[in-house]
Amino acid sequence: MQVTPLSSSLGAEVVGIDLESIGDDSFAQVNQLVLDHQLVVFRDQSLSPEGQLRLSRRFGPLDVHPLTQYNHPQYPEIFVLSNEVKDGKPVGITDGGSYWHSDFAFREKPAKVTMLNAQKIPSSGGATLFVNMYQTYDELVEEVKQAVQGRRAIHRYRKKAKPNGETTRVEMTPEQLAATPDVDHPIVRTHPETGRKALFAHPGITVKILDMDDESSDALLGRVFDHCTQEKYQYAYQWRPGDVVMWDNRCVMHKATTGIAAVSEPRTIFRTTIMGDRPF
Repeated sequence: MQVTPLSSSLGAEVVGIDLESIGDDSFAQVNQLVLDHQLVVFRDQSLSPEGQLRLSRRFGPLDVHPLTQYNHPQYPEIFVLSNEVKDGKPVGITDGGSYWHSDFAFREKPAKVTMLNAQKIPSSGGATLFVNMYQTYDELVEEVKQAVQGRRAIHRYRKKAKPNGETTRVEMTPEQLAATPDVDHPIVRTHPETGRKALFAHPGITVKILDMDDESSDALLGRVFDHCTQEKYQYAYQWRPGDVVMWDNRCVMHKATTGIAAVSEPRTIFRTTIMGDRPF
C-alpha cells in the first residue's frame, strides 16, 4: 500500500491494494488508516457488491437504511445512491445527503464507518465535502466549548425548518417515520477507540439542545454550526471511477454537492453502513 495525505485536516489516498481479496494483516492496516486519517480513499478498485459486504462486515454489524425502497434489490444492506431510472423506477435515491450530517446520527447507535463504492461517476461535479470534527472541537472558542460541555441535543431524520434552514429532504411513509423517532446524543462525544473528543452536532439533523429554551438552543447551535462549516475546515473530495471511500462517522461530518454533469450524466454509488456504539 502507498498512502498519501489528502489535506492537512483529514484524509488519505491509498493505492496498491485490492479490497476484493484483502487479508487480515491488510485489513488491520486499513482499519488503522481510518482511525488515523478519518477519511480514506482507495483508488482503482473493482469491488463487487459481495466484496463490499464482506469487507464492511469486518468492521462490524451492518445497518439497513430505513428508506428501504432505495436498498439494492439483491443486497438489502447496500443503499443505492443514484440519479438513474430503469423501467420507469429510480435505481436509487437522487439526493443522498446534500446537507451537513453524520450517517445514522438519528439512530440510538449512529454509524461507525460508511463505505461508498463508486459504480458510475460523472465527468465533473458531485464532490463530497468532509469536515474533521476532532479539529472543530479542538479549535472551538472556549466560551462555546464550555457552553456545550455535558449538553445533549435532539437528532431528527426528517425535514425541519430550524435552526439554519438545512433539511433532510426525504419522502417518508408513516411507517418509516414511526421507525425513526427522535434521539438525543451528547454534543461533545468521546471516540470509543481513540479516546479523542469530537463535536457531534450537524446542521441537517441536530434540532434542539435539551433543557434549553428554543431561542437559547438555536443561538448556541448556530454558533457551533457556523464554526464547523467554515470553509477552512472543509475538504472537497472529487470522485473518480473505481473509487472506494470510507470515513469515520464518529469524528467526521459530510455533505454531498452537485453540478451540471453530476445531474445530467449517470451517477451510481453503492453504500454500506457499519453500526456503531451509543455515543458517550
